[in-house]
Parts: sequence; structure tokens; C-alpha cells
Amino acid sequence: MEEITVLVADASHEKYVDTILETIAAAAKVRGTGIAKRTHEYLATKMRETKAVIALAGDRFAGFSYIETWGNKHYVTTSGLIVHPDFRGLGVSKRIKDMTFTLARTRWPKAKIFSLTSGAAVMKMNTQLGYVPVTFADLTDDEAFWRGCEGCINVDVLKRTGRKYCICTGMLYDPDEHEGEPTPIELPGEVMRRIRK
Repeated sequence: MEEITVLVADASHEKYVDTILETIAAAAKVRGTGIAKRTHEYLATKMRETKAVIALAGDRFAGFSYIETWGNKHYVTTSGLIVHPDFRGLGVSKRIKDMTFTLARTRWPKAKIFSLTSGAAVMKMNTQLGYVPVTFADLTDDEAFWRGCEGCINVDVLKRTGRKYCICTGMLYDPDEHEGEPTPIELPGEVMRRIRK
């Protein structure tokens, strides 16, 4: 099998957006659980803004995730983690998660990083990085974030419970509790230059 490269995406990776969206939709259908729907332009913008990570095997799409800030940049999410079925079981999701986590901590070192997930593998990776399970009240109150749940098939649960519970587990990384700890990886110099622009 060809070597899988995990890198911070840029505009040159926009050609993969439709494949990413199709892979996310197919995974949601197979799992029978919710994954917030995103548009082509939303993901392309994340790539242009140095807020996305992509995994490639040569020129084949292998995986993806992105980051987003909320609540005046007091919170960051690592979202949309997906690995193409051809590349599952190879540690790709962990490599992507480590890079999105490092990207979030580097760009917004004081922000709390959170994740909503219904997947056991993501919960395990989050725990290894220092996230802890929290109630939804501990997450951002930014309405724009919660509107992102509208595309999920489980949004009725979220609404019915007054945004207190859902199928997903909320997990939070508080940088104040991990002061001085290193990030799991180092970002390449060219990514650091893109961030500083």
C-alpha cells in the first residue's frame, strides 16, 4: 500500500472536497448516527484558512478533519473526522486527530478545545490527548455552533432535552489544566508561516 501522508490542507486540496462530503455522508448512513452536514464551500474555506487536515495516499483521499473557533475564540472544535473505508484500521484517524489538535493548540493556545462525538474510537483518542467528558453546559453557548447540529439526524434529541443531552458525548480539553505539556506533533515550518500571515 502507498504511504499515507497527513498534512495541513491548503487551496490545492479543494479538488477533494466532493469526495470528502460523499465519504462523510456514506459513513453517516452506515453508522446510522448523526454527522453534521457541511457544504462544499464551508470545507473549501477551511482548507484556504489553514484550518483543515487531509490525509492522502499519493493522490487518493484517505482522511480529513477541520477546526473551527466559537465564542470569540474562547473555544475550538476539531470536527468532521473521517477516514475513507479503504484506509481504516491503519492509524490514519489518530494521525489526523493529533494534527488537528496541534493545529488548534498552536493557533489558539488559551482556547478550550472540545469535541462532540458518538464514536468510541474518537472518545479514546480524545482521552489520550487530555480531554474529559463534560455536560453540554460546559461547552460553548455560541448559537452558530449549535445550529451546526441541525443537519444531524439526532437533532430532535438535542432540542427535546433543551440542549442538555444528545446521542453525542461532549469532551473538553482545558489548556489551563495542561500548562507546559507538549503537543503530540510539531507543525511543519511552512504551516507555521501560513498561520502567521
